[in-house]
Amino acid sequence: MEHEIYRWIGILTSIRSDVLAPVGLVLAVVVTVHVLMRKREVGAAIGWIGLAWLSPLLGSTLYVMFGINRVSRRARRLPVLPGPRPGAPPPPVAEVPDAFQPLKRAVERISGLPLVAGNRIERYRHGDEAYPAMLAAIGEAQTSVALSSYIMRDDDSGRAFAEALAAARSRGVAVCVLIDGIGSGYFFPAMYRRLRGLGIPAGLFMHSALPWRMPFLNLRTHKKLLLIDGRVGFVGGVNIADENVMAKNPPEPVRDSHFRIDGPVVGQLAQAFWRDWAFVKGEDLEGPAWFPEIPPAGPSLARVVTSGPDADIEKIEFVVLEAVATARRSVRFATPYFLPSEMLLTALGLAAMRGVTVDVIIPQASNHRVVDWATRAHVGPLLEAGVRIWLDRPPFDHSKLMVVDEAWCFVGSANWDSRSFRLNFELNVEVYDPDFAADLDTLMRAKMEQRLTADDLNSRGMAVRLRDAGVRLLLPYL
Repeated sequence: MEHEIYRWIGILTSIRSDVLAPVGLVLAVVVTVHVLMRKREVGAAIGWIGLAWLSPLLGSTLYVMFGINRVSRRARRLPVLPGPRPGAPPPPVAEVPDAFQPLKRAVERISGLPLVAGNRIERYRHGDEAYPAMLAAIGEAQTSVALSSYIMRDDDSGRAFAEALAAARSRGVAVCVLIDGIGSGYFFPAMYRRLRGLGIPAGLFMHSALPWRMPFLNLRTHKKLLLIDGRVGFVGGVNIADENVMAKNPPEPVRDSHFRIDGPVVGQLAQAFWRDWAFVKGEDLEGPAWFPEIPPAGPSLARVVTSGPDADIEKIEFVVLEAVATARRSVRFATPYFLPSEMLLTALGLAAMRGVTVDVIIPQASNHRVVDWATRAHVGPLLEAGVRIWLDRPPFDHSKLMVVDEAWCFVGSANWDSRSFRLNFELNVEVYDPDFAADLDTLMRAKMEQRLTADDLNSRGMAVRLRDAGVRLLLPYL
């Protein structure tokens, strides 16, 4: 009997080898062909092909689960932005100084949108200033309110917005709300249920109760956008949650910056919201309630730049690269997370080498410790090139600000990391305005007290340096 058992084990082992070997070969070939045709990054391509050949079954399974960019495939289903309304007047002509002409032309090619004149920009700090202004604008709305937020918690701040939106709808204002399917509560977003209970048309961006259909970390809408009557817009980094209100003394406060925009560029903001609403709800927003004629309101030149893992992929990163490449005197920016691509690291280093003053402001400690570890392992080449890196003291500041040559500004929702530049749906606004640039510079200079130096990096213990270097390998996913 024992002999018979061993004989059958031998037969099954032989059959398994005979069957699995050719199956593994076929899988390795299929993965190799797919990688060669789809992967743009050489390092990633080599890694996946090597894994598929060294361990065909395991490697192929991992590639199917994590290596195929289903994000882009799903995102390509999004509709295109609507063009100008028939008979609509052309936007005001926007002229920039000669030094900025190359940047203006490049961003127009990248974004596909014109730079428009006649805008006014106003800055708010934290929810303390932003929320009252936003709630007042909702209270004054006459025709339409559109709100999009990555986080909208069911706390005091969130409920204040829900009540304001319900009041607007009760007086006949058209209201649409989009909140992210992950940022606002994972499987059961409480605020979404509250909005629906109040009769407010609302949608969850890329949300599904089925785990295998939910892209947990990718394809999130990270935009923070409020539109009033199609004429007034609010954009920036402020989510809707009590943690953004410093007066409440939250246990984990989040400082931030937000902006009110009046003027013709609000039409581009409305186009961006329309696109997301059409994707989530399958409904078009049409007519003057959403797309009115907008008169000039101020001296700023502005343009919207959207980015996401679809036709807009890497557009915000490309704009940043172009701004750094054309800078003549200074580049200064603040970001809560700083894990840029090697290409952007090189651009910043080269700018510093040619004499441009480059200042990078990051939190001394962000709300994601792993990101901080990876950052410390990532920025050494910048320090060697002469880039100055400043550590902003707590509490954590979530602002995303950039100023080039004291005149060109870039604000919005995008962080300086691969997730914002490639995987999330983001919205930034470029602004040509020396006064606005001076205001942002004043805000950023107040944070430039403590520098990160090469000695600081080198003084880390070996265990810490190994930890940071290991975490840095996860850069595309952090």
